[in-house]
Amino acid sequence: MKLTINGEEKQFENQMTVSQLLTVEQVKMPDMVSVEYNGQILKRPDFDTTNLKDDDKIEFLYFMGGGR
Repeated sequence: MKLTINGEEKQFENQMTVSQLLTVEQVKMPDMVSVEYNGQILKRPDFDTTNLKDDDKIEFLYFMGGGR
């Protein structure tokens, strides 16, 4: 299965969910990451039930606060 993750194409042998991808990719702070799935922000409860398929596009997004 070919996925594009943060603009980089990667190959995976097995089907997986978004939650499993976070583990496989060793995403830092997985509880703080937002996931854009084929152009749409995915709700956190859907991470476990969204099965990835060939040619999906995934972006891992971190929203940081700051300022004064």
